[in-house]
Amino acid sequence: MKKLTVMLATVAGLAISAGGALADSTLKMVEVITSPPRTEFLKKQIAEFEAANPGVKVELVSLPWGQAFEKFLTMVQAGDTPDVVEMPERWMGLYANNAQLEDLGPYMAKWDDAKTLGDRAKQFGSTVNNTQFMIPYGYYVNALFWNKKLFKEAGLDGPPATLDEFVADSKKISAIPGKYGYCLRGGPGAFNGMHMFMNIAQGKGGYFNEDGTSTINEEGSVKGLQMLADMYKNGLAPKDAVSWGFNETVTGFYSGTCAMLNQDPDALLGIADKMSADDFAVAPLPVGPSGKSYPTLGYAGWAMFANSQHKDDAWKLMATLLSPKDNLEWAKEVGVVPIHNGADQDPHFKTEQFKGWFTELSDSSKYEMVTPPTHLENLGNFVDQVAIKNFQEVLLGQKTAKEVADQWAAFLTKEQQDWLAKNKK
Repeated sequence: MKKLTVMLATVAGLAISAGGALADSTLKMVEVITSPPRTEFLKKQIAEFEAANPGVKVELVSLPWGQAFEKFLTMVQAGDTPDVVEMPERWMGLYANNAQLEDLGPYMAKWDDAKTLGDRAKQFGSTVNNTQFMIPYGYYVNALFWNKKLFKEAGLDGPPATLDEFVADSKKISAIPGKYGYCLRGGPGAFNGMHMFMNIAQGKGGYFNEDGTSTINEEGSVKGLQMLADMYKNGLAPKDAVSWGFNETVTGFYSGTCAMLNQDPDALLGIADKMSADDFAVAPLPVGPSGKSYPTLGYAGWAMFANSQHKDDAWKLMATLLSPKDNLEWAKEVGVVPIHNGADQDPHFKTEQFKGWFTELSDSSKYEMVTPPTHLENLGNFVDQVAIKNFQEVLLGQKTAKEVADQWAAFLTKEQQDWLAKNKK
């Protein structure tokens, strides 16, 4: 997922005068999944907010996504807490479980735009203690980009429908000198896509059984992890893909280096700018032996820190960015599925390029969305640090897929069972 985080911390303010005038305040906003166009667009929305709210200023600071988890955690531990943070879903458990986030329910109860807010936004923002600690700004749904020219050159007339076809097509395309079948992501942000293929091979979505034991080391899941390792070992993905993040995989696709890429709608922004619409398309993800597929649905959104001294101003900024107008513009700019009902009828989302994502979203019998277990306190460090290192060890042959899957299962099982015990009714 290319994904963006924003933080707001009050760094200055004047007391309200006896006459009732509003104090000036400065809100610090930290962006962590950055790109120049995205940053400029965010600045435009901030400027519009400031113009509508005299006396409130927003200072925008960017953190690099690759180091965002550690940098933000260090800031919080040092007492440099924000008023509002744009929270990736997998960080929410850490801060919400430590009583650092504000319950947004009372604010939403008075928010006019809440009436058009989709059910998913309410559901996904309240995964910790059934409390609305966050409101998503959009959804990242995985689908399959495929290069029509390279497929044709390899003698293929369409995207793979099954996991076996995905591997077979990758082999045929990789036989073309200098070309590869798959833009594998082995570096920052790799876990969700990797785990998605493990779920598809397993024929079962999610992370856990009812008793809290992890499914990640079950036989089919290990086969999915081994499939990716074999593809890398056999030259079906570029060798430097072991460290590729979002930008490298997207560049690998639009440059014609590799013919397939599983990604969210945010990748469409860069790809559509570099490739003719006639040369690529977006298809649903291939299905596994069960006949089903399990696309990853990720998200990020806005959350307020509980110790904020300027909660009203912080909420005003959140409400502005999450309004139907601003959210629709944001979704178009950064490549997410918007949060308000009816937004999918906008002409921007009715193009052929969005067909793969909306097919997955509309056919629940074949495509089962999988969201991260955001209620787990230590999920962020696991996904963004530990799992990436382990995945690279598997790709490089330093550890077996089974060894790593067992290690992950032990960690996830303990986290989930501890959480179940703590929340047992």
